[in-house]
Amino acid sequence: QVQLVESGGGLVQAGGSLRLSCAASGRTFIRYAMGWFRQAPGKEREFVAAITWSGGSTYYADSVKGRFTISRDSAKNTVYLRMNSLKPEHTAVFSCAAGSAMRSSDYAQNRAYEYWGQGTQVTVSS
Repeated sequence: QVQLVESGGGLVQAGGSLRLSCAASGRTFIRYAMGWFRQAPGKEREFVAAITWSGGSTYYADSVKGRFTISRDSAKNTVYLRMNSLKPEHTAVFSCAAGSAMRSSDYAQNRAYEYWGQGTQVTVSS
């Protein structure tokens, strides 16, 4: 089992920045690829960003490229999502997820991830 706990969400004005954290415990964190997803009110959960177990490769949704950055610190068992130039449409619950044995085509797929956190609310005001 892997337990994931997100933090760092909150209320921010448009144009502002936030850094989300996802702390992992349980099985060896380093063996898992990590992803961030978001779910806005009334919408399905969608992929935001992912990072391989080694941290050597990252993947982003087109809508956040150049604006969001995913990183991981295996010594701290933590993955981060830095979000810059936030817009009101970024308002959502952001969740992190962990998955193993993933192919490059899997990273954006909900079903590829085995463990999920409870999520942290991000609200961007105009």
